[in-house]
Amino acid sequence: MMSESDRRARVARLEAFAQRAPTAYRVRLALLAGLGFGVLGGAVLLALGLSVGLVVVLLAISPVLLAKLAKIVWIPIAFGWVVLRALWVRFEPPAGRLLAPGEAPALVAEIERLRRAAKAPRLSGILIDDELNAAAASVPRALGLLGHRHYLVLGLPLMQLLDRRQFASVVAHEFGHFGGGHGRFSGWIHRVRVSWYRVLDGLDGRGAWASGAFERFFRWYAPYFDAYSFVLARQNEYQADAMAARLTGADVAGSALVRVNIGAARLEHEFWPSVIEANRRDAQPPRGLQHDMAAALRSRHADDEARVAARLAARADVHDTHPSLAQRLQALGVVAGDAPPPAQSAAEVLLGDLLPALEADFSDDWRLRVEDGWRERHRAHAADSDRLGELEGQLERTPTEAVEHAALVERLHPHVDAVPLYRDAVRRAPDDAFAHYRLGVLLLARDNRAGIDLLHRARMLDPDAGDAVNEVLAEFHHRHDELDALDSVVGDQQARDRLRRDAAQARNALSVHDTLLPHGLDDAAMDAVRVSLASTGKVGRAWIVRKHIDGDPAGPPHFLVLVRWRGLVFGEDAALQRVVDALELPGSWVAFTAPNQRRVARRVRKSAGAPSYRHGQA
Repeated sequence: MMSESDRRARVARLEAFAQRAPTAYRVRLALLAGLGFGVLGGAVLLALGLSVGLVVVLLAISPVLLAKLAKIVWIPIAFGWVVLRALWVRFEPPAGRLLAPGEAPALVAEIERLRRAAKAPRLSGILIDDELNAAAASVPRALGLLGHRHYLVLGLPLMQLLDRRQFASVVAHEFGHFGGGHGRFSGWIHRVRVSWYRVLDGLDGRGAWASGAFERFFRWYAPYFDAYSFVLARQNEYQADAMAARLTGADVAGSALVRVNIGAARLEHEFWPSVIEANRRDAQPPRGLQHDMAAALRSRHADDEARVAARLAARADVHDTHPSLAQRLQALGVVAGDAPPPAQSAAEVLLGDLLPALEADFSDDWRLRVEDGWRERHRAHAADSDRLGELEGQLERTPTEAVEHAALVERLHPHVDAVPLYRDAVRRAPDDAFAHYRLGVLLLARDNRAGIDLLHRARMLDPDAGDAVNEVLAEFHHRHDELDALDSVVGDQQARDRLRRDAAQARNALSVHDTLLPHGLDDAAMDAVRVSLASTGKVGRAWIVRKHIDGDPAGPPHFLVLVRWRGLVFGEDAALQRVVDALELPGSWVAFTAPNQRRVARRVRKSAGAPSYRHGQA
């Protein structure tokens, strides 16, 4: 995989090249996309050719041999099918509340005015959702061969945040993605990029035969194409901003960008924390969430100026196609000025009578989604509060209680500095992984590098904490531009993911090279197994062994269940599925029959000895 430093250098070179020779860059990008399709097409033709060739050769030798080796003939075809499926990227229409004919006429008229000015294609629909965002979505018909359906998605919070002119600027920006001559080409490039990663996902489940040169090619090609096409996506954002400036003015476009950044910070730092605090107080979620959110977005806050300054100082990430706020304002030729709340929001002006209905509908939908979890978290908070009271009423605490106390204080009183409590917990409980992890996280948030050693210690104490540790370390090294350290963390995480993927494949595969062990089930578990197998009414005998899974020593046990049918069975696959569904085992398992895997079946019988189940057995 491409390292972070390599990706940054490649993106920088490509951005300079695309600016210097935009036509040549697009031609090269199209040729690079064609290379991927050429390899895919060649692989499909090769797979079909191999299958046809095998059929011809086996028929020439013996039709009986062809019948016996029919499964081998299907292997290349299955591989070709994986490739073809990867190309069929299905795009669903975007989610949201579709405006019905006659609804919000002022909004529809404003959007139509902007669409014509931008020379954007006709819309198949306007949708409103509950996000602080807007989006232009093109949904291809038959991979784009029959054209596209175009949708505009508008977030109600966004309309509450902006005034009418700023909102028009955002809509013009989205129409800039549709028009300007880059919409169809960029959409095609986006679908190609998705296809390559789908190829990799499909190959991950195909086992060793499909993991040769073809897979290695796409593990190089997919990230390379992603970096190459990233520059186009970044360019499109600038072009869309230019469209917004042309239709509404650069100053308006700039103020809209600043307002959106203020709104995002307001939700992150004020509104959603206030909702979490309400969860602690109230057993039921609030009813007017969208109305409360609108009030928060349309108010001023003393930290707004500092938050905008922080956003202006942030640099663009080479994994985010959006330029930084400073880059976008510079391209517009404006400076970040004051962006006060609107006297009247775009939602109030353009939605009319529909606004209160949308607020109520989105609030009710949110309540339905969160109410079960809300009640559970409220109960947990009450229990935590009681427990914290108990611990603080004790004269002394055990090392385990010291860790628990630090965690409860951090969770219940987020404004209290929990670092001293975790320091004490680590001192008193030196083998507690959680205490080391939380102290490490809190120290790195303060740019205290002592947290790095604490996180490594937490992973040593609990290997299952590796994913969480890597996430924190990656964010820290990325924030400080420590690319070598970041690449090391990313490489470690990729290795962990690869081990998990290999272990998952091993659980679904049968091989004569598998290491087989006694099942190790106690009498109660075996009694449950026998009852389950008897309930199917079709199993005459069964042998059960446990399979050793390389690279997953701490994972759940995996069992192989060899089944011999009782009497005739029509539809063996369905019968085996009934066995799998009926079984109750403490882990994962695979059921199979001897005719399908004769050599594996012999090894299972040898390892298991006497059948683990016989029909009629007490």
